[in-house]
Amino acid sequence: MKAYIMALACLFAMPVLAQKKYMINSFMIADKVIAMPAITDIDGIPTPPNDLKQVTVKSTKNNHLLQSQTGLEKFLLKDTKQLPTMLGERDILKTIQLLPGVKSAGDGNSGFYVRGGGADQNLVLLDDAPVYNPAHFLGFFSTFNADAIKEVSLYKGAMPAQYGGRLSSVLDVSMNEGDKEQWKVSGGAGLIATRLSVEGPLQKEKSSFLISGRRTYADMYLKLSHDSDIRKNRMNFYDLNGKFSWSLGKKDKLSISGYTGHDVLNLSGLFGLNWGNKVGAVHWNHTFNDRVSVNTAATYSNYDYTAAVTQANYNVSMYSSMKDVSGKTEVIYAANANYKMHIGTSATYHHMVPGNAQNAQKGSVNNVQQPTRNSLENALYVQNEWQASDKLLLSYGTRVTAFSVLGTGDFYRVDGNGVVTDTLRYSPGQRVATYINLEPRVSASFQLTQTAAVKASYTRNVQNLHLIANTTSASPTDRWVASTNIIKPEIADQFSVGYYKNLADNQYQVTVETYYKNMQNQIDYRNGADVFDNQALESKLLYGKGRAYGIETLIKKRKGKLTGWVAYTLSKTERKIDGINNNQWYNARQDRTHELAIVAAYQLSNRFSVAANWVFYTGNAVTFPAGKYIINNQVVYYYTNRNSYRMPDYHRLDVNATVSLFKKKKFSSDLSVGIYNAYGRENAFSVFFRQSKTQPGQTEAVQVALFKFVPSLSYDFKF
Repeated sequence: MKAYIMALACLFAMPVLAQKKYMINSFMIADKVIAMPAITDIDGIPTPPNDLKQVTVKSTKNNHLLQSQTGLEKFLLKDTKQLPTMLGERDILKTIQLLPGVKSAGDGNSGFYVRGGGADQNLVLLDDAPVYNPAHFLGFFSTFNADAIKEVSLYKGAMPAQYGGRLSSVLDVSMNEGDKEQWKVSGGAGLIATRLSVEGPLQKEKSSFLISGRRTYADMYLKLSHDSDIRKNRMNFYDLNGKFSWSLGKKDKLSISGYTGHDVLNLSGLFGLNWGNKVGAVHWNHTFNDRVSVNTAATYSNYDYTAAVTQANYNVSMYSSMKDVSGKTEVIYAANANYKMHIGTSATYHHMVPGNAQNAQKGSVNNVQQPTRNSLENALYVQNEWQASDKLLLSYGTRVTAFSVLGTGDFYRVDGNGVVTDTLRYSPGQRVATYINLEPRVSASFQLTQTAAVKASYTRNVQNLHLIANTTSASPTDRWVASTNIIKPEIADQFSVGYYKNLADNQYQVTVETYYKNMQNQIDYRNGADVFDNQALESKLLYGKGRAYGIETLIKKRKGKLTGWVAYTLSKTERKIDGINNNQWYNARQDRTHELAIVAAYQLSNRFSVAANWVFYTGNAVTFPAGKYIINNQVVYYYTNRNSYRMPDYHRLDVNATVSLFKKKKFSSDLSVGIYNAYGRENAFSVFFRQSKTQPGQTEAVQVALFKFVPSLSYDFKF
């Protein structure tokens, strides 16, 4: 007599066993492991599938050959646990900067560039809600607490039509939903911050929650100083993640998630800078039948900052904010096993306070108020996925966006020299301008063999929000502005072609992709532009086009004691702006010819592991003076071509070692020790010029580095 157990639509036959507990491991095609909890009372009667309380599916074969998108990278946060960290804090933004085509904005900066785009051309989402400044500690850390994050997807090539609003990439971050079976507590402490997460069931098997918090204690280090002025300084950040999930029957799922984070920097009361993000999301999924389902979401996002400078006779303060309220609905129709269609619509209301400044001096107060800007962004999209044959997979669709600039206050007309020629006043809610754009998307994957495939894609993206900054790197005081009657939407057309290969029984993955991106309505600044103390911002901006092209190579080892990857990018990024560089092409600030990252992790034993990464990239393109004149005893510098000089090349080695202190069924803990910039390379953060102290009349360049090396120590636990 045999007992038959149905699991995941597979029928297994086995001899009748004695009445006791068993663990069943089933090995299936495609190297998937199905693990079921202990089953009791095996008496020869088939166990109904509904009686199985838990099924865990683990896949060890990557499906990158089967997906149609080019330039797509996905990883789980647990896969980054062994990588070296900065002061013991795992950072997903630092991790993606080790991938080909993704460039770091530099030390002390969480900004990143993707395939020739600017830092503002990346859409960063947390459970579908945009995060406008994903940085803590002036860019040393990201806003994403690794303990609260489940999965990260980076789209840098073909983007599905449901994504829009940025030219270069989408970083889609999903929060952990919490365990529906049992309570768990995890956390850790490093040299700069401490973390604590609690998750568990609200109602077993039906609902769950996750609460995760993080807070720095940098202030404690300042209190140890013998200098009373330093002890008065404040420097800290905190963030809090929360998510609640419910299974409302067999056809409905509901989740509510949120994030809040805040940074404080105060230097002896003379300078203060506070900034933070608040985001929230509600998701509802309803399944009508095995073919039709609907996803509905509402999101909220707010970013703001306050900066203040205080002196004996005056003080200056500035406030800016960016707020979004959005809703979207998507219908998914699966006609059969080979065809699926997504149809969706979304609406987003943008409310911007570009910058309100107050200057108080000797009893008088002068307010400089940038006009508040409101806009409405609507989108309609359709995305099709068609398995045309056993070897050919097609993904195609389009996105239509309608961006309306809503009046309140003054708008301007500007001539070619940046002179305001007319002022137009609009009443609240009056439409100033409307931009309608079509964004086609198409990608294809053709499987050459069981272990090799080629892919190609074309994507058009449109961006109606623009980041305005007076600095070359991302800063909390950067501000967002929307398209206006003068500032046009940015447009990018990208073509990608790639070859993908699995080797040695899928132990190695090799990816080679090439891309070409053409960009329109790119923004740059007039010489000497002050974009903060000016109401007619459009008078300080110049517009033109850009292009970026390159080859990306990724070799990844996925199995064995030694894992890791090698990523190399050869690329070129240029801009051509009317009024700059004699209207000729010039290097964009994010142009880097070579970029190389080598990442390796080695499992020495069940308890010990080591990891290291080494990065190298060509120095940033910058503009330095080519000479100087002395006019009326004043030094006047002479500049030639824009961004024709280079900062010194950058390279850095990070190392890390992890030991498992305890590994029991109900409790485990790890200790990690590492060094960031292990061999103390003084990489240039900036360069300034001064009069030579040894050669009067001569000017010398002085290189500024943030640090030589930074040790890290962290302790993590879970029970």
